[in-house]
Amino acid sequence: MLDLARLRALHAVFVHGSVAGAASALGYTPSAVSQQITKLERETRTTLLERRGRGVALTEDALRLADTAQRLLAIMEQAETELEERRGLPTGRLTIAAFASAARGLLPGVLAELDREHPALDVRLDEVDPHLSVDLAAKGVVDLAVAHDWDIAPLPAPEGLAQAVIGLDRCDLLVPEGHALAGRDGVRREELARERWICQPPGTVCHDWLVRTLRTAGCEPDIRHRAEENHTQLALVAAGLGIAMMPRLGRGPLPDGVVAVRLDPVPERRLYALWRTEAARRPAITAAVDALRAHGAAAGLA
Repeated sequence: MLDLARLRALHAVFVHGSVAGAASALGYTPSAVSQQITKLERETRTTLLERRGRGVALTEDALRLADTAQRLLAIMEQAETELEERRGLPTGRLTIAAFASAARGLLPGVLAELDREHPALDVRLDEVDPHLSVDLAAKGVVDLAVAHDWDIAPLPAPEGLAQAVIGLDRCDLLVPEGHALAGRDGVRREELARERWICQPPGTVCHDWLVRTLRTAGCEPDIRHRAEENHTQLALVAAGLGIAMMPRLGRGPLPDGVVAVRLDPVPERRLYALWRTEAARRPAITAAVDALRAHGAAAGLA
């Protein structure tokens, strides 16, 4: 009889591509995940991991077993959903993956409400880039993903995921105090051609949106500094090293030396929750989505 926990560990290595990634997702140590895989190898009398350079790779047999594990985990999820639905109360574990500014500006209130209103529900938060969180929800690694996209750079949802809009988050142009644009009521995108920019690294949604937006307006952005954290970007703007485009959610008060200017038209990103259609009947999903919408409205999302 194959052990489900060990199959879950193998499936996590398959999804995340490494033992360390699987350990982080499951909340274990890498050593514990390796031990689970070793025990599964003894149970199946099959080599599942092989060394490749400094890492490991799944063997062909392991890939087939991981596919079977995914189907078994889906069956287990369905059984848990049916039990929770019959009770009519949010119970069990609910893992939410959210991008950084939502994790900072939206999820604390949501998590506190769920903890207070539904004590039988064990909610866990993972901060994950939206490109990754949607895929994790589709693969069943997390139960709910909070992601975002922009009008010019939509983030497609894989088949098998349901979604609900949480709200629209508006974006401001941030410039140093004393900048030529600081006193303006509004600025058109075409006026930004010669500016020096501060933004997130390439491959992030915000970086891709900025580049596409300015190129559409006929500008090739001069990106001087790249920083993942909003606070770092704000510090660079305050030092007069460039301008930035930043959403309001989770941004916090602007520091001294930074001025927000309206960009015309105002950029907006859409926030939404995604979950597997098989889990749509879970009271926990319903409670979490309701809380996300309520706290999104309270946070000023349109």
